[in-house]
Amino acid sequence: MDATVLIPAYNEAAHIGAVVAAAREAGFPVLVVDDGSSDATAQAAEAAGARVLRLPENRGKSAALAFGLAHVQTPYVLLLDADLVGLKPQHLLNLLEPVRSGQLDMAIGVFKSGGLMTDFGNRATPFLSGQRACSTQWLRSVPNLTERRWPEPAITDHLARTQARWAYVELHGAGQIMKEQKRGFWKGLGMRLKMYTELLRYRLGRKTRA
Repeated sequence: MDATVLIPAYNEAAHIGAVVAAAREAGFPVLVVDDGSSDATAQAAEAAGARVLRLPENRGKSAALAFGLAHVQTPYVLLLDADLVGLKPQHLLNLLEPVRSGQLDMAIGVFKSGGLMTDFGNRATPFLSGQRACSTQWLRSVPNLTERRWPEPAITDHLARTQARWAYVELHGAGQIMKEQKRGFWKGLGMRLKMYTELLRYRLGRKTRA
């Protein structure tokens, strides 16, 4: 197989198994980076067929992604979030196909009919989607990938800077567990606002340095 599925995961024992299973059913090797989880994320991922790398403490999605990326040996990589629901093997094949064929440098998955809130959130900020396909070499060339806890803004900047060819690919029937559902409403909302604040600071900082 010419592509690896890379999944950063933090305390996702309840969901990671189904995501890994869908990727394995599509025929891809799966590499999960357990970002210092305190639950059974690593065990659940391994049971579903993934190779698991473990970080000793929680470092954030960007650091986990970069750590895993260094261990990818295939020419293409598929990035997935660990808390997806309704993911099907065909979703992964649809993401990879335009990159593998040379039509795109990156395909970005957006949810379609996967749930009201996840559809809305993903459509409002599609550039933050964690579902992507690209060449491993291209992703390794992204500067500042670990500057913030979340890698998507740095990737978006690099897409624009390099004038890369990219497009959104609809993932029909797929969705995501909201932070408010996983962590409780107020804690989840606080985490979401913290994420958006960090992303805004990154964007403003990049504009100031430009």
